[in-house]
Amino acid sequence: MSGLIQREGLRVVVGLGKTGLSCVRYLRQLGYKVAVNDTRTNPPNLAELQAEFADVEVSLGQLDEVLLLKAHEIIVSPGISIQEPALLSAHLNAGIKIIGDIELFCRAVDKPIVAITGSNAKSTVTTLVGLMAQNAGVKVAVGGNLGTPVLELLQEDADLYVLELSSFQLETTHSLRAAAATVLNISEDHMDRYANLMAYHKAKHRIYRNCHFYVTNRQDMLTTPLLPDSLPNTSFGLDKPDLRSFGIIKEQGKSYLAKGQTKLLDTAEMALFGEHNMANALAALALGEAVNLPMDAMLDTLKTFTGLAHRCQLVATQQGVAWYNDSKGTNVGATLAAINGLGASISGKVILIAGGVGKGQDFSPLSPALAQYGKAVLLMGEDAPKIDQALQLNISKSYVSDLNHAVNTAQQLAQQGDVVLLSPACASFDMFKNYEDRGNQFVASVKRAIF
Repeated sequence: MSGLIQREGLRVVVGLGKTGLSCVRYLRQLGYKVAVNDTRTNPPNLAELQAEFADVEVSLGQLDEVLLLKAHEIIVSPGISIQEPALLSAHLNAGIKIIGDIELFCRAVDKPIVAITGSNAKSTVTTLVGLMAQNAGVKVAVGGNLGTPVLELLQEDADLYVLELSSFQLETTHSLRAAAATVLNISEDHMDRYANLMAYHKAKHRIYRNCHFYVTNRQDMLTTPLLPDSLPNTSFGLDKPDLRSFGIIKEQGKSYLAKGQTKLLDTAEMALFGEHNMANALAALALGEAVNLPMDAMLDTLKTFTGLAHRCQLVATQQGVAWYNDSKGTNVGATLAAINGLGASISGKVILIAGGVGKGQDFSPLSPALAQYGKAVLLMGEDAPKIDQALQLNISKSYVSDLNHAVNTAQQLAQQGDVVLLSPACASFDMFKNYEDRGNQFVASVKRAIF
């Protein structure tokens, strides 16, 4: 990848976050002429870009239609909608291809890729598969929508790549040929970017294009692709599996992860808690087996992996009450999984803290789970009234002004066996910097209140 070659055609990188800067570096390394466009007047990484590449043209403040029309290709960061009029015009009227960093990565890589998407749990499953490969002695690189920008993974000596992919990334990816691909689940999310659920569904299903093996969720038919049965595949679910699939076998009061009739692991030996994490474990096992990871190494990983921060993370247990930080639960599907996963595994009830920016979602699907497992709902943030209106419940609902208020109220309501769950079903930017900030503030509030 010599920088001495001057390749033909201008590449315009739109968006100067971490992904955008990694694209500029990669394209310049390949010898392309690059320009940058960002709608912000002072985007992050601007000083770094200008120090590193003083000759790169930079246009700020809005999408620059004149610059975009000069491009041979436009590389768009995931945070920018490809439905923006200036981008649509460049693509539809001028025939300019719009791609993302994942597409650049897929063009370059010649090693197998495990590709993972879904409305929820994709970070957990991606991390799990990566750790399983590492524990098996495989040289693995993990990234994409999670952690390291994907183009930086090309610098690693890897024999396997495990990628978390968002719907936005998949929209601009054309050359993915995954060794194993999955859509873990689909529920309403990013309805501020998509016309309807089917448009979102269509974007997610791009992960299955030209894949060699696919994994579906038996309990979510929206994950099943329109692909021939002759293509190798398997499924996972919390029911009893058939001969080729992964599921749960229940015997004498115990639950086992299983493939077909073979019991693999007593779920009590897993470091992760809750039925939703059993599903995550089964998905990871199915994907790992598809790329020939040894079962023993994968099962050993499940005994030690305690989960990711802000994703149903156990914060503390005090006087028989467990406090969970699921701040990454930014949509209804994630919160539903957390309520059902924890609710089915405890003796008491769930006290839910929810609210924030709802992104146009329908919150009514939370009602049946809360009716079954809930004790109270504490609502905060911009869309608290919308959630309140959507939840038809006989359990307590009340408004709280902030997380300290929520934690103190929950502490008064909770009894032994109960769970207090921060799983907002909403984005965080009305009250917090991001979901990590929201989760960290919750953890701090809990520790102040109970210790």
